[in-house]
Amino acid sequence: MSIKIIQGDITKLSVDAIVNAANPSLLGGGGVDGAIHRAAGPKLLEECKSLGGANPGQAKITHGYDLPARWVIHTVGPLWRGGKEGEPIILKRCYENSLCIARSYELRSIAFPSISTGAYGYPIEEASEIALSTIEWFLENCAYYEMEVICVLHNKRDYEVYIQTAKILGIDYEV
Repeated sequence: MSIKIIQGDITKLSVDAIVNAANPSLLGGGGVDGAIHRAAGPKLLEECKSLGGANPGQAKITHGYDLPARWVIHTVGPLWRGGKEGEPIILKRCYENSLCIARSYELRSIAFPSISTGAYGYPIEEASEIALSTIEWFLENCAYYEMEVICVLHNKRDYEVYIQTAKILGIDYEV
């Protein structure tokens, strides 16, 4: 079981699954969502149309199509409203539900972006703590086989926040 923290482009990773920080329609959008849809090609949109959308905290899986990843797990993060409307719980569910899908498909490697920290405005410091602590808990308590989880940060600042958060929380990680 391992957690890796890297800076890079999630659409370029050869892993079993990448996680898409999707909007509720699951039909593409900006940021990582748009990048994943563009890289995967039009078949991803066609499959997503059959899923009926998703609520915040839910996760659904599709094929990866033209991506190096075999699968895409789509999860809808919370819109930041100051933290008083259940945002931390919803964000935690995004990670838990995505990891549960990965486990049910017996996936060995999964890559996450920083969910909700872009257009949805979730503060990266709080989001990284929820992400890393939830991933670590899942790997220690719920994964019954070796699983590698990669946190993929798009920019240097977010990468550095994740590294610092891992150190503060005492989480073992690789770079």
